[in-house]
Amino acid sequence: MDMLTIGAFARASRLSPKALRLYDGLGLLRPARVDPDTGYRYYAAEQVERARLVAWLRRLGMPLARIREVAALPPAEAAAEIRAYWARVEAETAARRDLAAFLVHQLTAAPRKDTTMLELRYSAHSDRGRVRPQNQDTVYAGTRLLAVADGFGPAGAPASGAAVEALRFLDTEELPAGNVLNLLEDAVRGATEAVRDVADGGDDVGTTLTALLWTGSRLALVHIGDSRAYLLRDGGLFRITDDHTVVQSMIDEGRLTAEEAVSHPQRSLLLKALTGGAPAVPDLRLHDARPGDRYLLCSDGLSTVVPEDRLRRLLTTVPAPDATVRALVAEANAAGGPDNVSCVVADVREAAA
Repeated sequence: MDMLTIGAFARASRLSPKALRLYDGLGLLRPARVDPDTGYRYYAAEQVERARLVAWLRRLGMPLARIREVAALPPAEAAAEIRAYWARVEAETAARRDLAAFLVHQLTAAPRKDTTMLELRYSAHSDRGRVRPQNQDTVYAGTRLLAVADGFGPAGAPASGAAVEALRFLDTEELPAGNVLNLLEDAVRGATEAVRDVADGGDDVGTTLTALLWTGSRLALVHIGDSRAYLLRDGGLFRITDDHTVVQSMIDEGRLTAEEAVSHPQRSLLLKALTGGAPAVPDLRLHDARPGDRYLLCSDGLSTVVPEDRLRRLLTTVPAPDATVRALVAEANAAGGPDNVSCVVADVREAAA
C-alpha cells in the first residue's frame, strides 16, 4: 500500500494538516497508520478521493456530522444527499435575501404620511406541552401591549409572570408622554426588579421577555432572551429578533452553522435573560406598521419545534388570530410538545370608521 506523509497527503487532498488532525479526532478521516513511537500520521493514496470529497463538502458549508454520513455512502446516494442539502441551503438563502430586503426597506423608507387609522386585532394562547410538568410561560395580549415571557428555574412561572405584569401599565388608551423606546426601557427596569424579587438574588431563576408596544402607527419592540418575534408581510416571514444564546453567538462568529446549532448541546444556554443577577441590556427598536401586517411572538417551545416554513404556512392560511394561535400550539404539540409553548398573534388592520 502506497503511504503518504501528512504533509504530502495535505497537498494532494487540499486539506491543511490542521484540518486532517481535526478530522482524525472526529473520526471523519482516520489515517491509515500512526507511528507508535512518534505519533506521526500516514495516509493511503486511496484516501485522497475521500479527503477531497470532505474538503468540497466543507466548502459547501455542510456540517461535519452530515459530511461523515455522506462520505460513507455509495456515489449515487451521496449525490442525492448533496442535492437535498443544497436545496435546503438555497431555500435558507432566499429567506435571508428577503430579510435583507426587508431590513433595507425598513431603514430607508420614508415615514408614513397618510392619515389612515390603524388598529390591532390580537389573540394569545399558552399550553404546558406534552412533557413539562408545569407551564412556566406567561403571555399577554391587549390593546397596546403584546408580550411573551419564558421562565426558567424553580420559580420560573412566577418570574415570567412578574416580568409581564411589570409591563402591563403600558396597556392604556393613552401612552405616557415621552419617547416610546424610553418608556419601554424604563418598564424593563421595573421588570428586572420584579424578577429579582422572585429570584431572591439568584441566577438560577429568570425569564426571557419579548414584547411589542403599539403606538397607533408603529410597534416598539423590546427583546431579551430566546423567545422570538416574527413579521409576516406580503407573504414573507421575517424574524425581527436575535436569539441571545451561546449557539447564536457562534453562528454570528462563523464558528457554527444553523444546521449544526439544532443539535448543539448548548443550544438552550442563554447569554441574556432577566434574572436575579446583574441586569441585562435589552434590544430596543421601532417598526413601522402597515395594514395587512401580522406579528407573531412566541416562546422557544414553538420556534424550536415547528420549522419556519410551517410557521409561515399557518400564519398565511389561518385568518383569525384566535384560530391561528391555537393552530400554532397544536402544531408544536403534534411534534411532541417537548416544552411549554406560547404565542401571540396580532394583525394590523385599518380601523373601522
